Amino acid sequence: MTPRDASEPNNRWTDLDRPPLNATALRKALVLEGGLWSEVRVVQRTGSTNSDLVARAAEGLAVEGEVLIAEEQTAGRGRLDRQWTAPPRSGLFFSVLLRPTDVPVSHWGWLPLLTGVAVATGLSRAAGVDTALKWPNDLLVTVGGEERKAGGILAERAADDGVVIGVGLNVTLREKELPVPTAGSLALAGAANTDRDPLLRAVLRSLEEWYRRWRTAGGDPASSGLQETYAAGCATLGRVVRAELPGDRTIIGEAVAVDGDGRLVLATEEGVQEPVGAGDIVHLRGV
Repeated sequence: MTPRDASEPNNRWTDLDRPPLNATALRKALVLEGGLWSEVRVVQRTGSTNSDLVARAAEGLAVEGEVLIAEEQTAGRGRLDRQWTAPPRSGLFFSVLLRPTDVPVSHWGWLPLLTGVAVATGLSRAAGVDTALKWPNDLLVTVGGEERKAGGILAERAADDGVVIGVGLNVTLREKELPVPTAGSLALAGAANTDRDPLLRAVLRSLEEWYRRWRTAGGDPASSGLQETYAAGCATLGRVVRAELPGDRTIIGEAVAVDGDGRLVLATEEGVQEPVGAGDIVHLRGV
């Protein structure tokens, strides 16, 4: 077989250090009878896997457990509509559709935190790298003694009864490819394994395990063990942080807990404990 011109974008031969995902093998490993994952699709390029899966759900085309993975995203999004860009095949960019209809909607806010725990657990097993969680949705690794963001999570409602959760994770991104100096990747953090196929399988199996545990507990974060596990892996707790809230409001305080609603509780200098449910968190220093 003669490969196509390696200068072509999305050509599987453009970067031999970054082989394409094996969609057939992923389906065989993950789509199992009685399992959560119902379909695994890999596309070469799209704007946003979250947008695509939300649209499929709205049209009634997607069932719970569908997984959509892109080798490259051209319009990947994070919280607050921030862009997420990375070279083709340099990371894991995927979205899943969940329909936890047996869990009260009031508990659905735990899903992005649950996903963070699942991703960190899966990466610890498969990549041999410690991943810390920055509230509410960032995945941190240590590069040269510095905390850097290697990934993020975005949850969006889909139709009336579903949630699409997107994960973007830098795997083999090199220093010169980083979008900002504060970004990182598993490779830069010294991961023992950067093969995306087993990493993705480990993350999705971990997500299925935590999702089932949470649903079995009726979405209760305490009895499912989710609240305690999240707190144990959260790098935000015990830090002095600045919370930049909607309406240009700012709070500075020590992050002392994650409450039963998944909110970050800040203890301010005025002696007030204030829960924060949404906003941008900036780590200022340790306590």
